[in-house]
Amino acid sequence: MSRIGKLPIVIPAGVDVAIDGHQVTVKGPKGEMSHNVRPEIGVKVEAGQILVTRDSDEAKIRSYHGLTRALLANMVTGVSAGFERKLTIIGVGYRAAVQNNVLSLSVGKSHPVEMPAPEGVEITCPTPTQIVLSGYNKEVLGGFAAKIRAQRPPEPYKGKGIRYEGEYVAKKAGKTGAKK
Repeated sequence: MSRIGKLPIVIPAGVDVAIDGHQVTVKGPKGEMSHNVRPEIGVKVEAGQILVTRDSDEAKIRSYHGLTRALLANMVTGVSAGFERKLTIIGVGYRAAVQNNVLSLSVGKSHPVEMPAPEGVEITCPTPTQIVLSGYNKEVLGGFAAKIRAQRPPEPYKGKGIRYEGEYVAKKAGKTGAKK
């Protein structure tokens, strides 16, 4: 049995789970999400918990078991509590600003980079060098955070660029002087 797949998902108060064939829909105070479950995987709601089962011990189906459970757990967490991703900008003159949920980045290019937020993602900038993304869909949130980071990934010599909060960037030694 899959270690992840066999764990039940506790449904918090205020969250509704509906199962229609292979479609699982989760509604909560932050939003609504749905997911099509593979036919080999069974999902049922019992006593305030979501249970995920499988009908075979094939390796591929075992992997779908854990994946489905993780996706459903992320859906339940997202619609009830939401997710947050923080990015830090390091570099002289590098900064970010938000206006009408459109992120404007000044990161050493000849022009500011404008990035509108995807649906369900909220952007805030508590300081010009910090970006906080929040939303209920973990996949969309992580993808948007990766697009922001890709505008100026941290470089290994001075560490300048956009990085996730808590991300460690290994620094390299610079060039040494020419020997005569």
